[in-house]
Amino acid sequence: MTTALTLLASPLPLDIGIGGMTCASCVARVEKALKKVQGVQTATVNLATESARIVYAPGEQIEARLRRAVRDAGYEPRAASAAIDAPDASPWAGFMPVGIGLALSLPLLIPMIADLFGKHWMLPPLWQFLLATPVQFVLGAHFYKAAWGAVKALAGNMDLLVALGTTAGWALSMWLWLTADAGTMVHLYFEGSALVITLVLLGKWLEARAKRQTTSAIRALHALRPEAAHLIGVDGEVDVPVAEVLVGDRIVVKPGERFPVDGTLLEGLTQVDESMLTGEPLPVTKETGGKLTGGSINGYGRVVMQVAAVGSQTVLSHIIALVEDAQAAKAPIQRMVDQVSAVFVPVVLVIALTTLLGWWLTGHAFELALIHAVAVLVIACPCALGLATPAAIMAGTGVAAKNGILIKDAQALELAHKVDVMAFDKTGTLTVGQPKLTALVVPAGIDSLEALRMAASLQSGSDHPLARAVVNEARQKTVAIAAPTQVSAVPGRGTEGRVGTRSFLIGSLRWMDELKVDISSVAAQAAALQGQGATVSAMAERTADGLALRALMAFGDEPKPGAMQALAALRARGIKTVMISGDNRGAAEAMARRLGLRPEDGEVMAEVLPGDKVARVLALKKDGHTVGMVGDGVNDAPALAAADVGMAMGNGTDVAMHAAGITLMRGDPLLVAAALDISARTVAKIRQNLFWAFAYNAAGIPLAALGILNPVLAGAAMALSSVSVMGNALLLKRWKPASSDAKG
Repeated sequence: MTTALTLLASPLPLDIGIGGMTCASCVARVEKALKKVQGVQTATVNLATESARIVYAPGEQIEARLRRAVRDAGYEPRAASAAIDAPDASPWAGFMPVGIGLALSLPLLIPMIADLFGKHWMLPPLWQFLLATPVQFVLGAHFYKAAWGAVKALAGNMDLLVALGTTAGWALSMWLWLTADAGTMVHLYFEGSALVITLVLLGKWLEARAKRQTTSAIRALHALRPEAAHLIGVDGEVDVPVAEVLVGDRIVVKPGERFPVDGTLLEGLTQVDESMLTGEPLPVTKETGGKLTGGSINGYGRVVMQVAAVGSQTVLSHIIALVEDAQAAKAPIQRMVDQVSAVFVPVVLVIALTTLLGWWLTGHAFELALIHAVAVLVIACPCALGLATPAAIMAGTGVAAKNGILIKDAQALELAHKVDVMAFDKTGTLTVGQPKLTALVVPAGIDSLEALRMAASLQSGSDHPLARAVVNEARQKTVAIAAPTQVSAVPGRGTEGRVGTRSFLIGSLRWMDELKVDISSVAAQAAALQGQGATVSAMAERTADGLALRALMAFGDEPKPGAMQALAALRARGIKTVMISGDNRGAAEAMARRLGLRPEDGEVMAEVLPGDKVARVLALKKDGHTVGMVGDGVNDAPALAAADVGMAMGNGTDVAMHAAGITLMRGDPLLVAAALDISARTVAKIRQNLFWAFAYNAAGIPLAALGILNPVLAGAAMALSSVSVMGNALLLKRWKPASSDAKG
């Protein structure tokens, strides 16, 4: 009962889509409204995805209250995946209001252009009124609605600035027209208000097109899910929706089709294209017993698979969840933007009022003073600020996922490029992780095959790479393997248990030394094997006279392809590389030298127990370093979590991938440098975007206040700021990791 209550009380995440947000001020306003709802612990709003991620304590109707809070703030609550699930739109989708605005505004613009060439054309005031008014109050109705919502919430946003500025221009024109003497040609400003609204609509349309491109990575991942599966049922093969497939079902997959779920190959031989999941362009051969991943493409063979995971438990679902989490997250650098956005609109309103009074009180005409104030209101759009960070994060995480690098959170993305020490686990990370038994040494009077049988029997229930190596060797020599009993693992040391009536221990030489096992008869051979880079273990038997040595086993592993190049690439970036291994120093240093590491420079940490890896990582952090950790096993998970940036190999355990901020789907060490590179490029784009967003306002507001920019140019500059920020972020989509280039 207590457990059930604990589960009910634990915080829950919720994603809500939000329609109607236009700028960074909107983001701040929605976040503030959500955080006021009782039970909400955190609320993060993302302008680029038009969504909110809320973590809340369970409560009565809290989801309804959250959606009501969004609506009361002046925005529309939607399904979280509305932007993703929407059908692919035409490139011209949503352009009609912009086209109508251009058609009505261009006749107003022609006299302005003619003035530049000395031609003084002027449309009659009635015509100007008839052209500008539909733009102002029909096409611009959205701005009024959103501005009124902001006013009711005692807040400000881009829509309020646009509505105030354009209404002032339209109203001034009406006043000048209606108060002018009959027959007098008076200069009106209808063209300014109409063109500003049209340009803002054009900017928002271009921005929406760019947003659709930033979500293309998620769309592509969702598209990998087939709608139906060929189920082998009691009546033969039948097509059923994928949602009805159960674990254990047998499914037929034909050549060229995508595997609908995760499973194991039962019948057939084929090659599988896993490029959308791992970034690896070459097909992978799959034989009976091979693992199949939902979303990958079957090659040339008709195969039968047995379902191992469905729904949210599949690898593809985990990948989609990781990418969505990263794109919904808010990078630490965004906090500065949030602080600026909170006061931005009120400050702009004060500047606009100061501009109006300053020009008017210094003897200038009120209409001129008002036009300059309008220009200030129009150019000071904070939408570029709101898009600067999330647009870059979405583009960066999306292109990284396409190339086999899953970035789980924005903090890992922002920190990765600062890493100056990268620590690697050895087995399975820098090495293949499939060691072989290379030598079996037994004391005099011991039968080697019998010793191998005892060792393989004791290890037959273990998934440890060294245990598998012993079992594989026994099977190759057709040695009978018995079922062990009372088996228990001794963390960081080895295994003990019984085979029949006999009791054995298998573990490191360090453990044997702790247990006072006499290994003097094979000590010279052990030292020689370690000097050659082998990992050496021993097997002892409990006898009436104490523990007696029964065998010495040497294991050899091979470096992963690309591991040496990966370490060299990191060193070229000025990053110190360290290998952490539980092996004895001789074996660890021998492998390190094969990988190009320099033990004499402290690049090898040997004889490290699994529980001590965290301490080694923390020791590196204490020296002021930003530390990355790369691993693949369960015992690496604490160290991955302790590092500033944890990277898990995709061929490793789920525990390691859960603890790490970044997952490398191919398990390719070369992707480590690639992950640091995309981090650096994404952060660079964020900084560039923030610079341009601030620069537009820092330069534009004074120019408008001084009368150098008119409202039309201010509107164009404001639209350009948002489009340029989105366009700059989308340049990340062209990124390719060096490992892909190297592989052709």
